[in-house]
Amino acid sequence: MSLFATCLVDMFQTNVGKSTVELLEKLGCEVVFPESQVCCGQPSYNSGYVRESKEAMKRMIETFADAEYIVSPSGSCAFMFKEYPRIFEGDKVWEKRAKDIADKTFELTQFIVDILQVKDVGAAFEGKATYHASCHMTRLLGVKSPPMLLLNNVNGLTLTELPGKEQCCGFGGTFSVKMAEISEQMVDEKVRHVEETDADYLIGSDAGCLMNIAGRIQRKGMPIKVYHIAEVLNCR
Repeated sequence: MSLFATCLVDMFQTNVGKSTVELLEKLGCEVVFPESQVCCGQPSYNSGYVRESKEAMKRMIETFADAEYIVSPSGSCAFMFKEYPRIFEGDKVWEKRAKDIADKTFELTQFIVDILQVKDVGAAFEGKATYHASCHMTRLLGVKSPPMLLLNNVNGLTLTELPGKEQCCGFGGTFSVKMAEISEQMVDEKVRHVEETDADYLIGSDAGCLMNIAGRIQRKGMPIKVYHIAEVLNCR
């Protein structure tokens, strides 16, 4: 399978990429990292720059054309690949190629549970945690149960449900920049809910959400530690 690392992981959260590779290798996968991969085009596309974003999308289609499976530690970016067929609809050259990419793209936990048919990765992680379900991953990509199934089988981990778990953390990519004041109120509410759980750890599956929430937690001087699910599942 081929790893689609994503921009945020590549630039800010490299340990998530490392944990993803190590986890998949432990599960028997041969992981390939195509070095020609770039941004999936989501930020510019969501900002209305459709023509410009298509150039990045075409680069990604070409990069992953020969992959058997494409796996990403981000529900948001995985969903963007799923959007490619709609974006290139009617294009005689790129529509079919876009569909081929979309059909073999999976978010990390989705790939482990649905494709590898693994429910327990043999992880061990001590402590009380709560899980943030990101908007794109749950509402658009439709991946809801795989993360919880895997986390519930982590030895030593106690999970408590996050109040208001369906609410956005306020990141939303460029939304957090364009609507900073609203975004700040949203992430503050999310952090309050995390605090209500009395959890030691917050776990999530999207780097953008985790970066946003972790930044707010740090600025408030709270002791809660934030982890990507790949990091937790890779612990032994």
